[in-house]
Amino acid sequence: MSLILYGHPFSSYTQKVLIALWANETPFDYRIIDEAHPQHRDELARHSPFNKFPLLIDDGVALFETTAIIDHLDAHHPGKHRWIPEGDVGRRVRFLDRFFDLYVMEQMTVAVFDALRPADQRDPFGVKAARDKLRTAYDWLDANLGSGPYAVGTDFTLADCAAAPALFYADWVDPIGHERPVLKAYRATLLAHPTVMRAVDEGRPYRHFFPLGAPDRD
Repeated sequence: MSLILYGHPFSSYTQKVLIALWANETPFDYRIIDEAHPQHRDELARHSPFNKFPLLIDDGVALFETTAIIDHLDAHHPGKHRWIPEGDVGRRVRFLDRFFDLYVMEQMTVAVFDALRPADQRDPFGVKAARDKLRTAYDWLDANLGSGPYAVGTDFTLADCAAAPALFYADWVDPIGHERPVLKAYRATLLAHPTVMRAVDEGRPYRHFFPLGAPDRD
């Protein structure tokens, strides 16, 4: 049975998995979750207790959570990219993967989801706290990313799969700015990667969904 991925092109976490699949040229059946394909959402609900995507089905086994999905791909569907190397390099990759998910992606989404709430249910205190954490994450990354070009040296890894959509959207919510030249350059390097470019382009038709207003760039 072929791999099946449920997700949406504009979803940051779906993009994280798509980047890994495309970069290794891994064959898969892509089932988009949208109003045009209600059967896909029904299928997703049968496999995911929280109705979350992306969701990967491999020979009947369902996996959700992006890091677990890419770890599974690395182990069972290897390609030219090794997503989680051995030893200390791999441990650094895993650490940065979690950093990008928890301190960039998740903080960015607080402001996005807050903008989707009714005006009388918004949480300006929570949004400010998340923005402050996001800026702290920017500062830490600017000081602690290596000489690159990628997150951990010269190889494109799990950490970069996480970083690309996280930094792509986070910079829309709270610009990285010229005062963080290392991080700004790293984001530009990621956006020039062919599979990241593909993810950005496939999400482009959905930019009107971005509740804070997608900037006229990228």
